Amino acid sequence: MSNRREMIRMTEEEVTQFIASQKSLQVATINKDGTPHLSTLWFDVVNGEIVFETFTKSQKIKNLQRDNRISCLLEDGLVYEKLRGVQINGVAELVDSPDQVHQLAKGVMARNNPEIPAEALDEVAKAMSVKRTAVVVKATKVVSWDHQKLGGTY
Repeated sequence: MSNRREMIRMTEEEVTQFIASQKSLQVATINKDGTPHLSTLWFDVVNGEIVFETFTKSQKIKNLQRDNRISCLLEDGLVYEKLRGVQINGVAELVDSPDQVHQLAKGVMARNNPEIPAEALDEVAKAMSVKRTAVVVKATKVVSWDHQKLGGTY
């Protein structure tokens, strides 16, 4: 029998498709005292990289300004044999240029709020990008799992 870890690993294409199917991103940064800080937020994928934006004064941005290491998790499945996920470890590139934050926020808004009419999207994103910082996750390691590949065996 081959290595179980290898059996459940997703291909690059499967990882890309899985990320595209998800809405919420769990983000871990490192607090000043070394403990993890976890939060969940919406994201976009730009040039194959996870992107999100949040208030500049948020704890996650303060943490990333001090230590740019970041971990992100996307997951689904309610029973063991259906668990799937992708963990991305990397470094955060902080973007604080208002024009760049606006463009990245527009992508996040469009991906997660399809009900906003295209003609209103630019204004909504512009308003959302005030006092915000965007984060581009530069992956250094990607780990994936899809327990459905086990076919119900353990």
